[in-house]
Amino acid sequence: MWRDVAAEHAEIMSDVKTKVLSIMAKKTIADVDVSGKSVLMRCDFNVPLDDAQQITDDRRITEALPSIKSVLDRGGRVILMSHLGRPEGKDPAEDAKYSLKPVATRLHELLRCPVHFASDTVGDDAKAKSAALKNGEVLLLENVRFNKGEKKGDPEYAAVLAAMGDIYCNDAFGTCHRTEGSMVAVPNAMGNKPKVCGFLVEKEIKFLSDAIANPQRPFVAIVGGAKVSDKINVIQNLLNICDKVLIGGAMAYTFSLAKGGSVGRSRVEKDKVDLANSLIADGGDKLLLPLDTHCGDDFKGTCNKQVVKAGQIPNEGGWEGFDIGPATIAKYADVIKSAKTVVWNGPMGVFEMPPFDAGTRAVAEAIVASGSVSIIGGGDSAAAIQEFGLADKVTHVSTGGGASLEMLEGKKFVAVELLDDK
Repeated sequence: MWRDVAAEHAEIMSDVKTKVLSIMAKKTIADVDVSGKSVLMRCDFNVPLDDAQQITDDRRITEALPSIKSVLDRGGRVILMSHLGRPEGKDPAEDAKYSLKPVATRLHELLRCPVHFASDTVGDDAKAKSAALKNGEVLLLENVRFNKGEKKGDPEYAAVLAAMGDIYCNDAFGTCHRTEGSMVAVPNAMGNKPKVCGFLVEKEIKFLSDAIANPQRPFVAIVGGAKVSDKINVIQNLLNICDKVLIGGAMAYTFSLAKGGSVGRSRVEKDKVDLANSLIADGGDKLLLPLDTHCGDDFKGTCNKQVVKAGQIPNEGGWEGFDIGPATIAKYADVIKSAKTVVWNGPMGVFEMPPFDAGTRAVAEAIVASGSVSIIGGGDSAAAIQEFGLADKVTHVSTGGGASLEMLEGKKFVAVELLDDK
């Protein structure tokens, strides 16, 4: 017997709302007394640096300031932990490009208070400076990933960090989906000491969870990027709760291949064709695929170009798809402009290389024109909307690409669940 579709949808949404409420009912840094206390705060300062070690985008730093200032303004002191890149346990002296020292400099400029920097994470310098820290001051520890104990969640490593703080605060949304030492082992090692979330984590989860659990409709999701395999669970979950799911980026060519089309030299996942077919079957008229493709015969903006129907990219001549075409742009823009809630994760094409930025730019402009509750899910989507100068015209731009993806999948975050309930 076929199940009633409405009943099944209600069951799905009930499950989603249960997960959301369990995440949201956590204490924040505002709920604890920090006067005279040391707050061990995990932030996400994984900022881009140029060759001269200058920060090119400090948004992840500025987003953490409200939580830091809350502690300082109420008479506490803050010890900050973060990762930057993937140094894989190398010594800071040997791999200075992963050092958080430039972040300490920028924090001092923004906070205008003493910001100390420890040259290690759990070594003599970190221990001495954390012990000497005064109320109203900040200490930034060196990149936690220089220590192999971070990835392993080593108990001894976690215990040293845990001993530095009277209170633990998780304000690193970008790594909330991970179970590394500073995210899980350290708060667990703090025993009965208060464990709370920061304002950024509270805000990120609220926006994303509300969008999923209580969307204003029509609810439109836009999913782009390179790989179907990276976003299969996201697409499946969104098909259950959205009115429309729009597909773009290189993953669209795997869908074209699944439908028997030609894709030239386009980036595809041949081993995911069956997966793409199952999504097409499950999605029905909710799943919208590109109508046409903007192609080039070389990976540069000055290459020869042509627009072809989706699934008709020539197999000869070196052609590959770099963007959605004008018919797709018009169709997608029409759907987006009527939306009341939009979630966007992943560009429509190679937005860094004009003219193949047209699809991504058009999607961004349509989102703004819709006046919808608009959530931009971090990563390349966030980079694109900032590059187009539209970041301040949408509701929320997430700081965490991977974390926002896993929230859209409906996954639980161990790093958040272990925090104290309200």
